[in-house]
Amino acid sequence: MWQQSWQAGNRKPLLQALTNNPDVEWDVVVAGGGITGAGIAREAARRGLKVLLVERQDFAWGTSSRSSKMVHGGLRYIASGDIKTTMHSVSERERLMREAPGLVDPMGYLMAHYKGAFPGPLVFNLLLRIYDFFAGKRYRKVHQSHDIANLSPLINDHNLLGATQFADAITDDSRLVIRVLREARKEGATVMNYVGVDALIKNHGRVTGAELKDAETGQVIPVKAKVVINATGAWGDELRGEMTSEQRIRPARGSHIVVPGWRLPVAQAYTVMHPDDQRPVFIFPWEGRTVVGTTDLDNGTIGNHEVAMTREELEYLMKAVCFQFPKAGLTEQDIIASWAGVRPLVSSGALNPSKEKRDHSIWNDNGLVTVSGGKLTTFRLIALDVLKAAEAYLPGVDFSDTGADMFTQYEPASGLFKKLPDYLQKRIRGHYGMDADHLLAQIRPGEQDVIPGARALWAELRWSAGNEAVVHLDDLLLRRTRLGLLLEQGGLIFADRIEAICREELGWSEQKWQQEVARYQSIWNTFYSIPK
Repeated sequence: MWQQSWQAGNRKPLLQALTNNPDVEWDVVVAGGGITGAGIAREAARRGLKVLLVERQDFAWGTSSRSSKMVHGGLRYIASGDIKTTMHSVSERERLMREAPGLVDPMGYLMAHYKGAFPGPLVFNLLLRIYDFFAGKRYRKVHQSHDIANLSPLINDHNLLGATQFADAITDDSRLVIRVLREARKEGATVMNYVGVDALIKNHGRVTGAELKDAETGQVIPVKAKVVINATGAWGDELRGEMTSEQRIRPARGSHIVVPGWRLPVAQAYTVMHPDDQRPVFIFPWEGRTVVGTTDLDNGTIGNHEVAMTREELEYLMKAVCFQFPKAGLTEQDIIASWAGVRPLVSSGALNPSKEKRDHSIWNDNGLVTVSGGKLTTFRLIALDVLKAAEAYLPGVDFSDTGADMFTQYEPASGLFKKLPDYLQKRIRGHYGMDADHLLAQIRPGEQDVIPGARALWAELRWSAGNEAVVHLDDLLLRRTRLGLLLEQGGLIFADRIEAICREELGWSEQKWQQEVARYQSIWNTFYSIPK
């Protein structure tokens, strides 16, 4: 009854099943469909628990689709003395690259060293020795100034001493969330988007369930639970406010811009110390484009809506580009799209959000367990910590780290898969895992082609529309595929072809399509374009 697929049309029967079975008690109700909630659902479900995960917007709608896409070990934490965080992060980075190649892949980083600037090559290479030690392999490499012209002919060469190359990893963050949720569903978890925890149900002060609200219809459905886990990240204080007046989360905004790869060609990520404040800004290749980010600013209170980059942030990022690559002559007219996300920092009272710690915190409030903070890279470890904090409500369950793989290892058997170029085989295997053969089985003529300006196949767009819980057009273009970030007009330069797929897979009428386009254009123009 609860194991519904994500195919179009299956959302309504699942809501009806929840309505018709009010006496069913879930072991765990997870509020929040980002990477933290997905990891919790995955680890709980694999231990045989009855898990319901709900997300009041779309999966990965918040921070988990708007990060800097980096799966990194936290090099800067070594400098601050937080060796433990770095050690765990590097270990998890290596695990993810090993388990999910094509979704989490190594990426080279380059730090240029300038006369009189921090960090100098000696200090930086000392940190990298420790970094590589944790990884169990040597990634670092030193380049002399005369070598840099071949690596990066557009780089600022004034007072350039040389550069140090090292390594971390890159991912598609929202696809990572979808893949983890798919693993949770395989283990028996029930997972729904556009359904949120609207209120907690309490008995003598103890949380015993939640009132769920369907964002599409407004219907409220009560459910029982042994424990409710609040994994809503930057929005965590909102639900926790029903149990305590304590406010601990400090939302910090990070913004990015996307430009064509040919206008700012980089083969690896560049770590740029911003000339204004010496904060690190990254310029890196992603999905065939070049991304510049991020900022780090207090965002203040946040509601149930997206955030946008400000004009000041745009100018800040452009200044970083012009400092590191003055010969590129990049202008605002080159920008394809932008995005801004809100990090859930746990406040310690630091004046600058960049000084707040990035580790996660957990609070246990009589049946409500809340988690916030932490890094994308360590989501698996965070999930286990949260479940250990909930042990009192789930007696007899072992939440120790067994070291089991996060992802099912699956080798597609389709003949079409074997005909794809190696780089597309790696992409399909990494992004879709156990669903790869099913995706390829649905290919129509011409859909094995790569979408111009992106890295995805047209077949991926069709698969996602019909099989990945797409409710709105922005789900498809901004999170299941990333066309809204990679293509002009948010991807609507291909509106006719996208419309044909959506009408076939989602059953949309002409009127529904027009409504979705209007909704999408409003969202994209407000939150993903260039601030005027």
